Amino acid sequence: MSRLIGVGVGPGDPELVTVKGVNALRAADVVVVPVMAAPDGKDGGEPGRAEATVLHYVSADNVVRVVFALNERSDRARREAAWDTAGGRVAALLREHGTVAFATIGDPNVYSTFTYLAQTIGELVPGVVVETVPGITAMQDLASRSGAVLTEGTEPLTLVPVTAGSRVLKEALAGPGTVVAYKFGRQAAEVAEALRESGRLEDAVWGASLGLPEETVRPAAGLGDEPLPYLSTLIAPPRRDGGRGGKL
Repeated sequence: MSRLIGVGVGPGDPELVTVKGVNALRAADVVVVPVMAAPDGKDGGEPGRAEATVLHYVSADNVVRVVFALNERSDRARREAAWDTAGGRVAALLREHGTVAFATIGDPNVYSTFTYLAQTIGELVPGVVVETVPGITAMQDLASRSGAVLTEGTEPLTLVPVTAGSRVLKEALAGPGTVVAYKFGRQAAEVAEALRESGRLEDAVWGASLGLPEETVRPAAGLGDEPLPYLSTLIAPPRRDGGRGGKL
């Protein structure tokens, strides 16, 4: 029986891969890591964050790069063609090896490439068993590194991808609880303005490349007009009265 396992390997720090995740990677017949496509549709050459993390635990001989159009947002035909090719490659690996682990940054069920891959493989390999191993998310890592508290008591937590548009972020900031924004780097100026309008700029924090040598963790009050790394994460807590247990 073929098994496809989506393994969350965290935001970048290899120490944040769970024991269960490491065991799943090592037990798989082959570990697939996604890489960005170059303009010609081939392997862009640079190792992705998932691959760099996986290589701390698995021999390179057991790792297979599969090209995905991860950076393609305008040419739908090119993106779809890349997905078909990637799906066919992983399907062939499943038929050959039986158990394939797919390493994804963060968690495989939170804005992950794995979701789409699993749908494609389900059509190409009837009867395939799809499983996931949860991973530490960027918002958890940023909260830890910055000291931000994600939720207290009855506060809700809202997660939005800013790629959906600044309006979605503004609506979330107008509501209660903590707002976490993913993928906001290219719209940093719009995000800063939305934080100012909502009165949340002072307590907000952002981070990028968490757990890597080039890691950045800074107050959102310093956001300017220049774009940040695409995979930047923002935490905007609500105003709290400081009372202990007041929202329990």
